[in-house]
Amino acid sequence: MANPAATLTSLLRSSSIQDHDEILKAANAAIKASKHDIQAQRTRVVALLKLDRFDDALRAIAEGGDGLETECLFEKSYALYKSGQLEDAEKTLAAASAPSRSSRAFRHLTAQVAYRAEKFSDAADAYHNLSQTPGSLPGEENDLKINLLATSAQLEWNGHGHILPEQERQPSRDHLEAFETAYNAACTCIARGDFTRASVFLKRAQDLCEASEDLTTDEKKAELLPIVVQHAYVLAKLGKETEAVALQKSIVALEIPEAPTRAIAQNNQVAIGITGKNPFLTQRILESATNLSGSDRLFAYQASVLRRNGYALDLQAQKFNGIKSSTTKTILQSPSPAASAEIASLGVINAAAHTHMQTGAGALKQMLPLLEKRPTDIGLLLTIIQLYVQLKTPGRALSLLEAFLKRLETAATPDYEDVRFAPGLVAIVVALYRLQGRQNSIRAELAKASSYWRVKSKESAASLLREAGVELLRSSNHEDVASAGETFKNLVAKSDKDLIAVAGLVASFANDHYTKIEPYLQSLTSVEKLTAGINVQDLVNAGVASIPTAAPTSKKRPADSEPEKATKRRRKIKLPKNYEEGKQPDPERWLPLRDRSTYRPKGKKSRKRAQEITQGGVVKEEETLELVGGAGAVKVEKASNVQGGKKKKKGKK
Repeated sequence: MANPAATLTSLLRSSSIQDHDEILKAANAAIKASKHDIQAQRTRVVALLKLDRFDDALRAIAEGGDGLETECLFEKSYALYKSGQLEDAEKTLAAASAPSRSSRAFRHLTAQVAYRAEKFSDAADAYHNLSQTPGSLPGEENDLKINLLATSAQLEWNGHGHILPEQERQPSRDHLEAFETAYNAACTCIARGDFTRASVFLKRAQDLCEASEDLTTDEKKAELLPIVVQHAYVLAKLGKETEAVALQKSIVALEIPEAPTRAIAQNNQVAIGITGKNPFLTQRILESATNLSGSDRLFAYQASVLRRNGYALDLQAQKFNGIKSSTTKTILQSPSPAASAEIASLGVINAAAHTHMQTGAGALKQMLPLLEKRPTDIGLLLTIIQLYVQLKTPGRALSLLEAFLKRLETAATPDYEDVRFAPGLVAIVVALYRLQGRQNSIRAELAKASSYWRVKSKESAASLLREAGVELLRSSNHEDVASAGETFKNLVAKSDKDLIAVAGLVASFANDHYTKIEPYLQSLTSVEKLTAGINVQDLVNAGVASIPTAAPTSKKRPADSEPEKATKRRRKIKLPKNYEEGKQPDPERWLPLRDRSTYRPKGKKSRKRAQEITQGGVVKEEETLELVGGAGAVKVEKASNVQGGKKKKKGKK
């Protein structure tokens, strides 16, 4: 009978062995013959790793004792990494000797463990060191380029792209040579929001993958699926819904071998609307697709998106109590306040659940008491501000936000300053000030924010610093211009290829410190080249265009609802009934009726009264009688001569 150890040695010496099952059988036979054969035990571990039997490999290492574990630190770390036990993998790698840790294999595995543990800055450093160290193996350079691009994309997605060199943040033509690099470059563009360029790189990746001669048909299909899933997402973000739906329908989610990619594809189908409009059925489909097990796991930002989509389906299904309970628990357990997009989004979802998805003034009445209970909930605060703006009462929104920022300024915790000057909150304050035309307040806010972020070395707020410098440069105040110069100087120190920062630096110091700007003048386009082809006389004749600025509004709190002003109706001119056009009106029409010349009274009393007051009438005769005793005199009217004035006697009854 042949010696098992000799058989194993001959198998290992053969350079064309691809049947790992046969190697595993030979290793087991050698171990059966000699239980303390370290070489046979290690060969069995490697064969199990090649067969993707990682749990069996870990058991084999544990059964081999401390001696085998010392010899198989790399194999154990790899098995732990593939099993999803990342912390144990890091500890095992750290336990290796210094010469072992300095080997390229250990350094590659260290970078992969850091990448999967979402320590992307550590992974980027490891890959940079490997690419700069000589002694790479054939094909290793291409693998390093692919992994570096993937790490760059992850850093961009997590908001840490500023730590990368500028040349690594921008895709180049070299990335179009292989479908792996083209795909990872597209992911970098997606993370930065450059979907147009991402679509170009994804199309190139798909073409290169389909034309590859090194892959089998099944391998091509497996490689194309994530490319197509990503391309459908990009088309949807570009507003090309018809193309996105058509491409998404071509994907059979059950055929995707990787569980995380399958979950993302199913989520995108739900988001695009392919699975239907029934929220309960959609919820069941999404839950079954995103329920990962074992070592399969999503990255944090991917899990966050799927979690928010699940809450959105719960809102549509009107599961308000469950949403309130789960989101409130997460919000209260997290550090508060925190400039975290994840926690802020939970605050918005929690507010929607409390108000049963209402909007307007009714929703505000329910949210304001909730804000008193959770005064540091940024998501709830931003929701209330948005509702105030929709109701056209930005003054209340600004008062609420200013009170929140003042509370952060008076707090003694250093972390509160990061929240106080978070670029998003500063942008909202500036936008509300701009609605009210408060230009000085805008400059004061941006000046404070820029002075805070200039001294930060690790954190980045380049966009905020750039906008703050531009705004301060417009001021006529010398201190604001000096602050703008320091801001642009800080940006140029981080990246001298930022032309906006270079131009701002030149404009800030051009009048006072010419020596500071002299090295940067060559990098800017000359004035002659910028003004070439411009007719100055035509511009003068056309006049100066001015942008209307919003008039500053009153600081007083406006009323909840202003009363509508009644429109004054103009009365229609009424004409007399006997009005004839062209006929001269009666000149006495404004006089009283009795004063008109045409007046003729009716009845005897009226005629008698008229005769008395009318010229030419009968004059009454009067006489004056003296009273007895000198008491005075009275006038009496004489009786008229009436014949037959005798009075008839009354007859007796």
